Amino acid sequence: MGEHTITADRPSPKGTAPLTLRARKPGYAVMQQCLAIQADGRALTTWQRFWGHDPLRPEARSWFKGAIGERQVAAQLEELGPDFTVLHAVPIGKGSTDIDHVVVGPTGVFSINTKNHSGHAVWAGGRTLMVNGQRTPHAHRALVEGERATALLSAAAGGPILVQPILVVAAADLRFGKTPPAAVILEPERVGDWIRGLPRAHSDEAVRFLSMLAEERGTWHVDAVVINDTLRHVQRFERLEREIADARSRRSLMRRARVLAVLAVPAGGLLGYWWAVAAAAMAAA
Repeated sequence: MGEHTITADRPSPKGTAPLTLRARKPGYAVMQQCLAIQADGRALTTWQRFWGHDPLRPEARSWFKGAIGERQVAAQLEELGPDFTVLHAVPIGKGSTDIDHVVVGPTGVFSINTKNHSGHAVWAGGRTLMVNGQRTPHAHRALVEGERATALLSAAAGGPILVQPILVVAAADLRFGKTPPAAVILEPERVGDWIRGLPRAHSDEAVRFLSMLAEERGTWHVDAVVINDTLRHVQRFERLEREIADARSRRSLMRRARVLAVLAVPAGGLLGYWWAVAAAAMAAA
């Protein structure tokens, strides 16, 4: 999430209509990296699948979790409605980095950096953000990302256009210190309402113009070749999701089976006891 290293995108085949960045799927770049790591590993054996071994490689876990987080935030952003343009995995700069989400609308332009720390405690204050007590560069990177996006979009627009950085953090517990965070930090379920609730910053005409600029890869990246994204990676990632869920269900089933097996012996003995009592009662009658 945020600025990830991603694999190179292929240009559109000749004769096809060029696609804007609207074609990018949420978490697309992170999915690519996750799948690339998965492809380097050995497939599970039939016996491992039977016992519910986790198909996700340890090295791919953070990328998988990151993709899930980006997709969850994207679902919130899609509820902004038709007045807003929402772009995902926007390539930026000269290298192979991306912005998780870019939003353009009447209340402003926003670069959104997503961090999935679900299950962990997060504390934020000033330019510091800590996860389980460990300092991270998340807040600083979100601010730098906003500054880069501001410079690039302003250059494309021919005038100053502010891009507001937002850091969206999924956490079990999100707390703030006495010093307000230097970057806007929101939980995933709050991001849409926060953006929508700001005062108007751009006219409808300006929103259309900025949306057009934001959709063009050349606005953000030195390589202006428009990419031709397909659903192939998304479908492979969703298949991996299903495999992980199936493995989790199978492990749960196996645990219940072991518990039942342990209880079967005393339960069988108890049943035999009650049959003996019943037989004795009938004989006495």
